[in-house]
Amino acid sequence: MTTVLLTGFEPFGGDAANPSGEAVHRVAAHWDGPEMLITAVLPVTFTGAAGRLRELVAVHRPDVVIATGLAGGRAAIGVERVAVNLVDARIPDNVGEQPVDVPSVPGAATAHFATLPVKEIARRIAGAGIPAEVSYSAGTFVCNHVFFTALEAAASGTRAGFIHVPWSAEHAPSADSAILPLSDIARALEIAVRTSLDVTADASTPGGTLH
Repeated sequence: MTTVLLTGFEPFGGDAANPSGEAVHRVAAHWDGPEMLITAVLPVTFTGAAGRLRELVAVHRPDVVIATGLAGGRAAIGVERVAVNLVDARIPDNVGEQPVDVPSVPGAATAHFATLPVKEIARRIAGAGIPAEVSYSAGTFVCNHVFFTALEAAASGTRAGFIHVPWSAEHAPSADSAILPLSDIARALEIAVRTSLDVTADASTPGGTLH
C-alpha cells in the first residue's frame, strides 16, 4: 500500500498551539485513503525532531514525506523548494539548544531540492482559493533542519519536502498577525498530499523570485 508521512510541530516557546500540528491532526481525522496516512507531531528541538523523523521513515518506509511547520509572519502557504545543510539558530529551541553555524547532517551536500512537485502543489492550493507560493528559503531553524533531514533520510524513490504555514485565525498570538483559517491550512495540506501522490512531473511555469 502507498504510504504518506505527514508531520507538524508542537507549540514553540510559550505559544498555546502550533497551526502546523493542529492542521495535521485535522487532515488525519478526515483522511479516507485509499493510501495509508501516517501523521506525527514533532518536538521543536533540533535533536528530537530529526531523530523522530528518521525513526518514522525507517519504520513506515513512506512513498511521500511532507513535513510542515509554522512561519509566523507569512500570509500564504509556502511550499519550500530548497533545504540547506546549515543550522544557525537565532533563538534556542524548546530544550534550550542554540547551535550556530553547524551542518544539519555532517558530510552531506550543501543543499538539496525538494523532490515534491512544488510548483504544482502551490498552483493547486492557490486554485482552491487559498494563498500559496513557492518559497526558496526555509530558514535555518528546526523547520529547515527537518526538511534537510527528510531529504537525507528518504529512501531512493521516496519524494519529500516541506511546507510552511501561517498562523491560524484560531491561534494567532495577536490581532495584527497574518492569518489563515485553520480549515484552509488543513485543506492546503490535503491538496499537497494528493498532488504529491498524483503528479510525477512538476509544472513548468515561472515560480521564481527577483529578490
